[in-house]
Amino acid sequence: MMFFKKILDGQSKNITGAAIILAAAALASRFLGLIRDRILAHYFGAGPLMDAYWAAFKIPDLIYNLLILGALSAGFIPIFTKLYNEKKLGLLENKERKNAWELVSNIINTLGVLLIILTAVLIILTPYLMPLVAPGFDNDKKALTVMLSRIMFLSPILLGFSAIAGSVLQSMRNFFIYSLSPILYNVGIIIGAVILVPILGDAGLAWGVVLGAGLHLLIQLPSLYRSGYRYCAKWNWRDPSLRLIAKLSLPRALGLAANQVNLIVITALASTLAAGSIAVYNYALNIQTFPVGFIGISFAIAAFPTLSLLATKNDKGELIKSFSETARQILFFIIPLSVIVLMLRAQIVRVILGSGQFDWDATIRTSDTLAFFALSLFAQALVPLLCRVFYALENTKTPFWISVATVTLNIILSWSFTQKLFGVEGLALAFSISSVFNLIMLWVFLRDDLGSLDEINILPALYKMSVPAIFMGLTIQFLKSVIANLVDMHTFLGIFTQGLTAGLAGLIVYVAAGLFLKSKEMEIFVATIKNKFVNRKNLPADITDLNQTV
Repeated sequence: MMFFKKILDGQSKNITGAAIILAAAALASRFLGLIRDRILAHYFGAGPLMDAYWAAFKIPDLIYNLLILGALSAGFIPIFTKLYNEKKLGLLENKERKNAWELVSNIINTLGVLLIILTAVLIILTPYLMPLVAPGFDNDKKALTVMLSRIMFLSPILLGFSAIAGSVLQSMRNFFIYSLSPILYNVGIIIGAVILVPILGDAGLAWGVVLGAGLHLLIQLPSLYRSGYRYCAKWNWRDPSLRLIAKLSLPRALGLAANQVNLIVITALASTLAAGSIAVYNYALNIQTFPVGFIGISFAIAAFPTLSLLATKNDKGELIKSFSETARQILFFIIPLSVIVLMLRAQIVRVILGSGQFDWDATIRTSDTLAFFALSLFAQALVPLLCRVFYALENTKTPFWISVATVTLNIILSWSFTQKLFGVEGLALAFSISSVFNLIMLWVFLRDDLGSLDEINILPALYKMSVPAIFMGLTIQFLKSVIANLVDMHTFLGIFTQGLTAGLAGLIVYVAAGLFLKSKEMEIFVATIKNKFVNRKNLPADITDLNQTV
């Protein structure tokens, strides 16, 4: 029992340990997310019900991102941490803990009241708001979307309380339980699709979302209690700490608002296209988010404390070096993954989603959409790191205004492409072009602030990654044709074998070509793999640099 309690409530002692926990949980959660999408595709395909399901998410997600994610990610954690550790300033332990825990209760009460009032109003207004989200839906489809959305409005309330609990656990460096909550959220959605729909009908999909939000909260409550928190009925709108959190949260919330408006507009445009377009877009988006989240976001989160420390010391030289090393590592992993997604898109979509009601037409539409997303994976993976360099420099305004410009460009391109050139695939192409624009603008403005981003090392490294990636792509394309003649391409096993074999062969070529070109990142990667079999002192010194970066 003590062993499990230690695992559940143990604190991560360093950034690397925390990063490993978060990355492993993120990988598990995203795999489960793909399983979730496969189940949804199997039972419901890419038709009107899935269009309504994804559209129903938009307004509840908007509330969650504005009132919860923005506030807690930007403001709550630093203020709570400061209050919790005020003992260093000579205060008594009981007083310091009391101030910190009262802040938690004040946040719960304040945010809870706001969420309940806002969601109650929006539930009433949903029939009038939904035509803005999905103007292309007919009356039956709109009615279905309204019904699903009204049920889903319960989830932001539960997720709001869960986010507060998770922020406390993060502040206390208890990352394990916090990292499990997204996994249970997906479990709830899967239960809704498999168990609740046969009982409750289409509404079971929405109740599965609510169940997932409840599980997201419940798994964190025991650890929150053991951390020392006890609820109290404090509610003070004028509390200085509460006001400071609101002030710090505003730029982040506005940036998230811009992204949410973008998603709502994209959904509205997709609703005017062929039936199933919203579902196709979201299926493809979820698949391409997998490498971006696992590589780009994980590296950015892991590097953020180091970047912040260097910015605090005003050590621009080391800050640029740390950014450069992390950026090169992100590119090293995301470039071959981009090639795999682009060259094996049909195999990936068919293996993940291709069963039951998800027919071959849906597979082709989703894989074509995924191809356009793949063009900007490198940009999407680098943007989180660039934004965190700005945050480390205490500059939140520049990323916000660039985000507004990016969203504006995406909306204009999305409308243009879907009206004149493409269908749902045009939405993905617009997304990729605007993502590259976002990267370029962030890069230009950050370079202007720092004077250099170490392009003298990044560009040669990029060349030594891109050339192997070309040979990798050619290898995959050649082997796809060869293997197609050796396996039954009408079966799951045949498609999986073709994709896996061609993908692994391509990766081998990528590694071999990288070593031939003496890619520093490739040499570090190979040496790291060998770390399990050789003495650490025999490894290149760059391994230490990499560990410090990560």
